[in-house]
Amino acid sequence: MLVRIIGGHGGVSPGFRATSYLIDGKLLLDAGSVASGIQIEEQSNIDHILISHAHLDHISDLAFLADNCFGMKGKPFEIYANTPVKNAIMTHLLNDVIWPDFTTLPTKENPTLRIHDVKPLMQLVLGDYRIMPIPVNHSTGALGFIIERKNASVVFTQDTGPTDEIWKYAHEVKNLKAIFTEVSFPNSMEKVATASQHHTPATMKEEIKKMPKDVPIFLGHLKPNFQSQLFKEIAEIGDERITILGSGDTSYVF
Repeated sequence: MLVRIIGGHGGVSPGFRATSYLIDGKLLLDAGSVASGIQIEEQSNIDHILISHAHLDHISDLAFLADNCFGMKGKPFEIYANTPVKNAIMTHLLNDVIWPDFTTLPTKENPTLRIHDVKPLMQLVLGDYRIMPIPVNHSTGALGFIIERKNASVVFTQDTGPTDEIWKYAHEVKNLKAIFTEVSFPNSMEKVATASQHHTPATMKEEIKKMPKDVPIFLGHLKPNFQSQLFKEIAEIGDERITILGSGDTSYVF
């Protein structure tokens, strides 16, 4: 399983891209920077898109992905989101006001984007991938995902504050190769992190105790304006398993 971090930050600025992880060039996890982060030909090769939740930094590039690849694929991008997220996308983004409704273009029968309802805790099978969507502690019905292909499994929590259910499932997973999760704010902003359902390095230190042991941990969603401080405070956690996703367009093989 090849995981490419197109964008892994919790904000947008030159050198900092919002969340989009591309798996094996075909399965996209969140659409915060896919249109701005990879070439159009690579965009058109994507088959399936998982959306963790409806915040703008995780859905914004659905608009530009559809525009870039309109008429190129001959088949829709198949998008998977739970009902609150699907409703938010259709109401606030693809509403023919903010952006055209690409779920009906060029036709309803053969649209550019097709959105499927995902039920939490019901396994989704997409080709070689088995995907378990699990509720996490964040807004708009946020989901984390455990993705398995052949002999490798990876946990993605995307945006979440302290949570529990996904770690219970993670302990039952065979061949768990990596955990991707987040630290957004420095320790001095714990009240903000708690209110917005995100992590600080201090809360992540406690969260790690819930995770399976001896599995590499990748921390993303750093807010660009606090990145230097977050690097320092994450290092103080003192866990050698941690890799910080501090730059975009990096890849990992599991």
